[in-house]
Amino acid sequence: MRAQDSATVTRTIAVTATGDSGTDHGVRAGGAPTASIRPGDATARSATVPRGATAPSGAANPADATGAGGTAEAGGTTGSRTDPLPRGTLLAGLGVVAFSLTFPSTVWGLESFGPWSLVAVRSTLAALVAGAFLLVGRVRPPERRHWAGLAVVAGGVVIGFPLLTTLALQTSTTSHAAVVVGLLPLTTAAFAAVRTGRRPSRTFWFAAVSGAVVVIVFTLQQSGGAVSRGDLYLFGALLVCAAGYTEGGRLARLMPGWQVIGWALILCLPLMAAGSAVALTVEPVRLNAHGVVGLVWVAVGSTFFGLYVWYRGMAAIGIPKASQLQLGQPLLTLLWSVLLLGETLPLAAPIAAVAVLVCIAVTQRAKS
Repeated sequence: MRAQDSATVTRTIAVTATGDSGTDHGVRAGGAPTASIRPGDATARSATVPRGATAPSGAANPADATGAGGTAEAGGTTGSRTDPLPRGTLLAGLGVVAFSLTFPSTVWGLESFGPWSLVAVRSTLAALVAGAFLLVGRVRPPERRHWAGLAVVAGGVVIGFPLLTTLALQTSTTSHAAVVVGLLPLTTAAFAAVRTGRRPSRTFWFAAVSGAVVVIVFTLQQSGGAVSRGDLYLFGALLVCAAGYTEGGRLARLMPGWQVIGWALILCLPLMAAGSAVALTVEPVRLNAHGVVGLVWVAVGSTFFGLYVWYRGMAAIGIPKASQLQLGQPLLTLLWSVLLLGETLPLAAPIAAVAVLVCIAVTQRAKS
């Protein structure tokens, strides 16, 4: 028995992980673990494996966690890694569907409210919903270093994009306004490249530009290509929204995505509440069913739910790839325009839809 005992060697795997407390954790193979790697531990800096020991096949990686509070789990000596791409693509896709209803819902909302009233009230309602979720979840305010980024998100996607597109939709049709959505993926990818320092591949850019060209040609051909004041509003909305999406996608890697849009809405609440009080007294209000449904959707569906799932998706699959899913948004908007507004669907839509889907497939497979 003594000879057998001497042949048994205790193998030790030392894993140094930096968490909130900065404590090192050791995991012993062949015995009870001295401490486990917590999901909150951000970075595994080094792993020391003595000769003859087998390293675990799975490793905790912050990139494996989604931006909405996902966790990386370490289990035994045969850890596994869950690919976040399918779930991230689904979440970003749900965001695109929610966004595609924004223009038709805005047209409905304009039946009851003026443009300034509609934007101010929708942001106020969305902020109240977000605030309720934050209170129920007892979420602590973000760190001071995140507030500048949240201000960019607020200015871009909470105030800038809704206001400029609503002003444009007073004179432009939904099909014409869809040009801004067709350009958003390319612009967002460009902003992300500058902001993060990452450079997508040439294949990615070729497919992205091709998809944007298809959408631009389609929408401009349907509207005649004339440049108007509404077009200036749309191009301004394009720029501020791309900046907001990029900064929101970055923040969604540091905090849950719903908290990103939630705190951005809370940041705008004082201004939007005051704006609602003023605008409602200046602009006439003619309530009807379309107007109320349109207001509720742009407030809760587009502004809160849409941005919630959108930022979660971007955190999981990356800003450039998530942005390319929006190439299909103009065509979805045209479909809703037919079903909800009674507009006639152009014959070129199916051809453009196929071309856009091909471009999306290429960008999803291209290395970024």
